[in-house]
Amino acid sequence: MSLIAYATLFVATFPFIYYILAIYSSLRYFRANRAEPSDYLPSISNLQPIRGIEPDAYENFASLCRQDYPEFELLFCVGSESDPAVPVLHRLIGDFPQRQIRIIYKPTSNASNDKVAKLARLVDEANNEVLVINDSDVRVQPDYFRKVVAPMGRENVGAVTCFYISLRDKTFAEHLHTIGMLSDFYAGLTTAWQLDGVKFAIGKTIVTTRTNLAQFGGYEALQSGPGDDLLVGRLIAEQGHEVVLLPYTLETVSSYGSFGELLHKRLRWMVVMRHMRPAGHFGLLFTHGLAWCLLAIAVHTTPAIIAGYLGTYLGLRLAMTWMIAIRGLKQKGVGKRLPLIPIWDLAAFLLWLASFTRSSIRWRDGSYLIRDGKLVPTSE
Repeated sequence: MSLIAYATLFVATFPFIYYILAIYSSLRYFRANRAEPSDYLPSISNLQPIRGIEPDAYENFASLCRQDYPEFELLFCVGSESDPAVPVLHRLIGDFPQRQIRIIYKPTSNASNDKVAKLARLVDEANNEVLVINDSDVRVQPDYFRKVVAPMGRENVGAVTCFYISLRDKTFAEHLHTIGMLSDFYAGLTTAWQLDGVKFAIGKTIVTTRTNLAQFGGYEALQSGPGDDLLVGRLIAEQGHEVVLLPYTLETVSSYGSFGELLHKRLRWMVVMRHMRPAGHFGLLFTHGLAWCLLAIAVHTTPAIIAGYLGTYLGLRLAMTWMIAIRGLKQKGVGKRLPLIPIWDLAAFLLWLASFTRSSIRWRDGSYLIRDGKLVPTSE
């Protein structure tokens, strides 16, 4: 066997080290973090930027109106009165007259990132200091506000974010996305927590304050940038505040109608991450266990290599998924999705490779280049 083959077999074990670290990190994370009761119940403003209408939008919005929380307002920002979500929001106002609900039209700027422009306007319009920001596809339980706001009562906590899971998966793409989140993405989050602390936020839920946002210039400072949720968490952490990743799982309504749509959205995110975290994005090369196993088998095809590498890969990937999805997040029905893990891993590796071939992204109805961390509209 050549020196190159030996080197390949050695490097192909690197993902196994990452998998072991991810399992250890997840074990420590779920032991160290608990969602605990709290009497910290400040008045809050719930902010949602809206563009178009999500599946089951009314039920998503209504779940926010059914919160077991003493004092809160719901603010929605849409681009115009012709947005298809507007009739649904008016119905919401009529059905929940006891709630403080406001619809705000048009952001105050024409920034490249329409979502961020709307969030900047929402923060300006909010009546309360504590803000709960989430996406329009979120469906929550009545204890949602109490659980996600509670850590803000601790000294030096500047933001809170949490996990999410699909409410119901119907298509192959939705099942694949769910197993990817549970077995891959969340493993990366708990590993980041272990190694460097939480310096990010997840857009499905960000809890913070107007003061904390103002310390880095607020959403106005992000209006031409991609990955606003990641940046908000990073910038709040850079101000010296703790960002809490809460072991609380909310629900989202999936809308991946096809495998191609899932690949498109995932590739867009990977391209954004390549520009925002170039070193970390390159480092993902050593987390793709299936690809390295196949390479190891290709350079030295023996029964021992095949059994050793593939067996270790499958065992560790299943252990990661069990630790996060079942032991940590208490999710049901994970077992039937386990055969999708290798499919996800292969797709994730190919998308990682593809991310190095692109310098632009398609988002909503526009095309953008990413230059110096900013979105630049193109004429395409």
